[in-house]
Amino acid sequence: MTQETMDRWLADERDVLARLEAGPGPGLARPEQIAGKTGLEVMQAMLAGEIPFAAIAQTLDFVIVEVDQGRAVFQGTPLARHLNPLGTIHGGWVATLLDSALGCAVHTMLPPGRGYTTAELGVNYVKGLTPKVQRVRAEGKVIHCGRQLATAEARVVGADGTLYAHATTTCLVFEAPAAQR
Repeated sequence: MTQETMDRWLADERDVLARLEAGPGPGLARPEQIAGKTGLEVMQAMLAGEIPFAAIAQTLDFVIVEVDQGRAVFQGTPLARHLNPLGTIHGGWVATLLDSALGCAVHTMLPPGRGYTTAELGVNYVKGLTPKVQRVRAEGKVIHCGRQLATAEARVVGADGTLYAHATTTCLVFEAPAAQR
């Protein structure tokens, strides 16, 4: 099952990267590109390559591969340049991958004109990750989304199902600046 899963993950990644590379690339969406859109619609537009994606994804070698209501999946490539001095992937890389999946899952739940920011991130590392692991996925799922606060949970797993880390977040939900409505 591991090779079958990895083959599917790599195919998903190729499809998404082709759309993103054909689109505007990394950067910030213009206000008119997101005006009146729900968070899910914004995330779907990003995944379709219609609006820019976050530059941090390119910098840290990960990509969003799926979004649904209350859910976001990112796939990352742990590389030697992400190593800490002890020879495992730096915890900050894993935390950023998790934070992205968590935040984007929350974003999918927001109505037009609402934004969010991470207020708290708690990460538990359960197994060292090395570049020997070809890809990992972080799947974020919303637990609760209210008018002012949202909570979510996520896990980083390998294609064989190995759990490397899990996290929870609390996000502050707010009215977006007028330019983004």
